Amino acid sequence: MPQPSLSRRDAAAPRGLVLMLHGGKADGVGDVTDRSASWRRSRWMMDHVAGRLTAAGVSVWLLRYGRQGWNALGADPPSPVPDARWALDRVRDEHGDLPVVLLGHSMGGRTAVAVADDANVSGVVALAPWLPAGEPDTTLAGKALAVAHGRSDRITSYRQSRAFCHQAQRVAASVEFHDMGRVGHYMFRRVPAWNGFAVTRSLAQLGAHDLA
Repeated sequence: MPQPSLSRRDAAAPRGLVLMLHGGKADGVGDVTDRSASWRRSRWMMDHVAGRLTAAGVSVWLLRYGRQGWNALGADPPSPVPDARWALDRVRDEHGDLPVVLLGHSMGGRTAVAVADDANVSGVVALAPWLPAGEPDTTLAGKALAVAHGRSDRITSYRQSRAFCHQAQRVAASVEFHDMGRVGHYMFRRVPAWNGFAVTRSLAQLGAHDLA
């Protein structure tokens, strides 16, 4: 069975950690390799945002799932969820109760919501997330949620993300939905805005506003 792995950019004495969760497919049991476009997008973002985060005392870890897909019908829980919980356990093993923000793109946003009930998680920052109608939100109880989505996205739904944010207001500590304008799913346009949202909301959820 393919195993998850982590890429890391560590702060010297971290006050928090951002765990990045990349996208994937609805179904797919192939290994996630270095050639995976979904993983490479998040790795590229990591390379561009890690400097600002580590300067603020926040480590950045990027999880690579074992399998490519969500695979809701073939796994219980879906494939990336145990991998994300494995990564959170690695944080706990090394840093104890260090607060964590989950930064997820596409399927990674859905994965972030699924594991947001972990005791170390402060909140979720989701970029163009896959949040279908009926997605559970109870894992966000007492946590922060910030979502950015573009109106020209044809892969995941801007409207469903907005609806999920409205729904999550009943349980989450705070909810923000940010309209990225007429941009698509893969964050090729308005790159500084996507990166800026990722950094500032992650730092805010970690209580590091002053260093944003």
